[in-house]
Amino acid sequence: MGTLGRAIYTVGKWIRGTGQAMDRLGSTIQGGLRVEEQLSRHRTIMNIFEKEPRIHKDVFVAPSAAVIGDVEIGHGSSIWYGSILRGDVNSIHIGSGSNIQDNSLVHVAKANISGKVLPTIIGNNVTIGHSAVLHACTVEDEAFVGMGATLLDGVVVEKHSMVGAGSLVKQNTRIPSGEVWVGNPAKFLRKLTEEEIAFIAQSATNYINLAQVHAAENSKTFDEIELEKMLRKKYAHKDEEYDSMLGVVREIPPELILPDNILPNKAQKAVAH
Repeated sequence: MGTLGRAIYTVGKWIRGTGQAMDRLGSTIQGGLRVEEQLSRHRTIMNIFEKEPRIHKDVFVAPSAAVIGDVEIGHGSSIWYGSILRGDVNSIHIGSGSNIQDNSLVHVAKANISGKVLPTIIGNNVTIGHSAVLHACTVEDEAFVGMGATLLDGVVVEKHSMVGAGSLVKQNTRIPSGEVWVGNPAKFLRKLTEEEIAFIAQSATNYINLAQVHAAENSKTFDEIELEKMLRKKYAHKDEEYDSMLGVVREIPPELILPDNILPNKAQKAVAH
């Protein structure tokens, strides 16, 4: 840094210090009525060294999630609140239409007991349940990992297979296609039914649709949020019988109507009528 650079830096430091001092003074004058705003240093998407996340433009990454380093996420996938994907010492690859649900952790291995260097690979249309832990493992297309399950280094969950909630899958275990494994350590329980296999695909589709709603909500401005609050209050207590007596027809604003694919019962009622 040259002489001019040091001078500019010093002036900037003085200005910031003055601002902080004025903020403290103002807070003291306000006393118990003050509202202190804390600066959040959280970054949803973060490079580490030369490693940069590669995320398709239509992926939903929740504001409180963290995607760090060498992470690739395909279109239609979603990373939910509180989840951490840390691709620092190796890479993480997530295909299309998969969902990593709230508070889950996905990490990788540079080295382990078996001497293998292992990334984490998650295929297409995979559901990873809340608070699951995936470490240096592979989950193939249309597989399902239940809530709170842990997959250790070298685990392979084949297509159309399921790991039960709370299960611990030991290192280098391979779960064959079409099987349900549960327990600690996880063991074969039974074969998946056709209905359960269809459910896995439907679960992925449901989360693709739900992610679009959350993405839209998170992108709204303060004014849009306040307007919707006012509209909800206005239409929350309407009496349809009273309105019909007065000949009043109230149409719910489109902003307050969720898509049919989020409320499947609504779609069924429409068909019934």
